[in-house]
Amino acid sequence: MSFSPGTTLGDYEVLGTLGAGGQGTVYRVRHVISRREEALKILLPDLEQAEELANRFIREIQVLARLNHPNIAALHTALKLQNQLLMVMELVEGESLRDRLRSPGVTLWEGVDYVMQTLTALDYAHRQGVVHRDMKPGNIMIAPGNIVKLLDFGIATGLEEPRLTRTGAVIGSIHYMSPEQIRGAPGDARSDLYSVGVTLWQIAAGRRPFESGGEYGVMMAHLEDDPMPPREIRGVPNALWEILRIALAKNHRGGFKRRWNSARLFAPSGLRMPARPR
Repeated sequence: MSFSPGTTLGDYEVLGTLGAGGQGTVYRVRHVISRREEALKILLPDLEQAEELANRFIREIQVLARLNHPNIAALHTALKLQNQLLMVMELVEGESLRDRLRSPGVTLWEGVDYVMQTLTALDYAHRQGVVHRDMKPGNIMIAPGNIVKLLDFGIATGLEEPRLTRTGAVIGSIHYMSPEQIRGAPGDARSDLYSVGVTLWQIAAGRRPFESGGEYGVMMAHLEDDPMPPREIRGVPNALWEILRIALAKNHRGGFKRRWNSARLFAPSGLRMPARPR
């Protein structure tokens, strides 16, 4: 079900569509009383026919409700309306890092700043017991002032709570997924940091580390292959490559234990770049 501009959903007037994907349709809406513009997400169009999925999305709401950080898009409220489950979020103006990486591109200096802000948000979320599980450039919004806002904790999971997905299910975006996620194993903070490492590699090299061979080839590369050092592509500093080697360490070589176990350790360990040239 889709809603055209002018449609009223409870106390919200639909202004337009912001996007649509596997995690639901998102509309730009305006509260009819406060006149504040917000983002309204249709999480589930039929609560009665999808009880398991409804439980998962209700959990998404509960996860977001306990997160309060300037680099995470805020949850304003949630409601059930016309047998649908809706979530009203902070409206983040700007563009995603995915779009910004396409054209005209992102300099290494800018990219490191975005990654630092992302790690600050993840450090906060992880300390609240929440793993994002779908970290990728499309979920990193760049708001005015180059402020990062993390979106879509729709497949997030509490570190100490039971998983609501099927055992062995692969959840996430394959180009950015950690090896343990691909194997269907429960991930922790290190899984998010692997995905951030893939994003940082893409910023540094100008492309993703694993792209060939279709979905199966990409997944196998995450499991088995080491990416080419980005310095061989674009002259990336050695210090940054050393950071990426730790972030992208493979499980079968003990790499899972070698990865940083917190975003706080990842952030200062080498992302201090030299002074910008004047």
